[in-house]
Amino acid sequence: MCGIAGMVSFTSELTERLELVDKLSEPLTLRGPNEAGHWTGRHALIAFRRNAVIDLDGGRQPMVAADASGSDIAVLAYTGEIFNTDELRNELSARGHRFRDHSDTAVVLHSYLEWGEHCAERLRGMFAFTVWDERAGRLVLIRDRFGIYPLCYAEVTDGLAFASEPKALFAAGACRPVVGQDGLRELLAFTPTPGDTVFRGVSEVVPGQVVTYDRTGLRRRTYWRLEVREHTDDYETTVRTVRELLEDAVRTQLVADVPLGLMLSGGLDSSALCAIAAKSGGSRRSAHLDGSADDTLRTYSMEYGYHFDHFRPDEQFPALDSPYAHLMSRHLGSDHRELVLGAADAADPARQLGVVAAMDRPTARLDMYVAAQRLSASVRETSKVAVSGDGADELFGGYRWFRDPARAASGAFPWFGPGHRIDEFGDLLDRGLLKDLDLSGYSTERYTAALAEVPRLDADVAVDRRMRELTYLHMTRYVRVTLDRKDRMGASVALEGRVPFCDHPLVEYVFNVPSSMKTAGGWEKSLLRAAVADLLPAEVRDRKKSPFPKVQDPAYDEALRVRLRELTRDSVSPVAALLDPARVDSVLSGTDEPGISRLSIEMAIGLDLWVRELGVTIAA
Repeated sequence: MCGIAGMVSFTSELTERLELVDKLSEPLTLRGPNEAGHWTGRHALIAFRRNAVIDLDGGRQPMVAADASGSDIAVLAYTGEIFNTDELRNELSARGHRFRDHSDTAVVLHSYLEWGEHCAERLRGMFAFTVWDERAGRLVLIRDRFGIYPLCYAEVTDGLAFASEPKALFAAGACRPVVGQDGLRELLAFTPTPGDTVFRGVSEVVPGQVVTYDRTGLRRRTYWRLEVREHTDDYETTVRTVRELLEDAVRTQLVADVPLGLMLSGGLDSSALCAIAAKSGGSRRSAHLDGSADDTLRTYSMEYGYHFDHFRPDEQFPALDSPYAHLMSRHLGSDHRELVLGAADAADPARQLGVVAAMDRPTARLDMYVAAQRLSASVRETSKVAVSGDGADELFGGYRWFRDPARAASGAFPWFGPGHRIDEFGDLLDRGLLKDLDLSGYSTERYTAALAEVPRLDADVAVDRRMRELTYLHMTRYVRVTLDRKDRMGASVALEGRVPFCDHPLVEYVFNVPSSMKTAGGWEKSLLRAAVADLLPAEVRDRKKSPFPKVQDPAYDEALRVRLRELTRDSVSPVAALLDPARVDSVLSGTDEPGISRLSIEMAIGLDLWVRELGVTIAA
């Protein structure tokens, strides 16, 4: 995990614009605390911040390729990990390429020199990178298949600017942090639109896409998408293949020259990864931050202290994570560390501001984001890389709405079921503004467009067709929320996250598995359960899905109401005028529905922090 940024201009001289390098680089320091680098040319400049994970002495960036005369021909700034590095290095070496270090950065650069922008199709991993091709006068931006790493850009008056995060574009003056009605729709609809951001004039590189920019303008090309094919394997072969693909994904993602740990909630997904890691990597030496090494498997989890005595199970949260995490840790013999948080941690204004700043946007479920950031910081005390089970629920159908006929047939994104109001995150906003935003219409339009992308197989029966649609929607939309949270919360403390369930060979295979195999026996994720059954204790293998912990302590809700009351009474609050006084009164009086109250208050607080502390302008 590193930070990249830069600018291209064909009308301005950039060679001496070192002040732009600093402005682009400084906001990305947390992504790359180890070292900084830059390259400047007449028409392009590139800034880089490094968080070294592999080949600590090599891999310095920007990495430059030169011709026989010593002239620069291509400049690379890259963040990520390529998991087929050895295979690519061998192939490139056979084609005459010579490598000066063992970094995957060098492999990416030489892959570009050999195959141009089509090198993207050959890379297996998680990545976002840019190449300035001095020969062609062309900038190339490439992002991995699922958007594990962010990469955005903005067309400016005399060129194009790009960065890992929008805040770098704003710091360099490439554009201003302005959010119009379209941005508010994108923010409040809780379903990221590929290519869009909440900021006016700022786009993202769509996962699986190449963006090129030269004197003729901007072009986009999709190099990867989920494809449909007939699944011909029987059930036993399918289970065995899933196991093999998952083991291979975990094995390749355990490679690091720095301390590595694994998230372990005690759920099926994280437990499966930890068990495979223990089985396949038990003989590897595990590094520590102090330079020592041993054979320890390090695992991490979090829980709210209030829940130990007062947890209230329900359909969404049927059980505490903590007992299962400790059970699994004992089963594996891991060195397990559990972070215990309280309501005061989740409600801390400074921590909430840290979340909004890291995300470049406000969010509901502030408690989840604060907890994720605190957990990342706790992990970072002993590990620089954390492997997690993100993506498994999206791929294997773990969410409860996969099995809810009403939601499946609702004609909307399935995470918005019947009776679920799409505008609930903005429930405190002015009624006139909400009417203008028409979030329901916006979401319907986006859903229709997403559904039109889904590849079809003529032989699919209705249930398989719908499962394919649901999986596609989750792997192209919903997983983006999860991955963005994982990346931003980790990046804010210089922790690299890895997600084996988003390894594209595994995803491509499971995407085409029939629904009857994915839900054999009526269990959610039964295919995954079968694939790892021999690795897990029965209690963990058969455990029902339970999401990331949500704080149940009423002290948290009271703290939110206090903040909302202070916000609405503040004569200089930048968002008070956007709120509906009657709705605010109903929330503060406690007469509103509790779940909606919390989400809407968190969003209002986040909006206030966003505008007040981070200089965002809402032009709605």
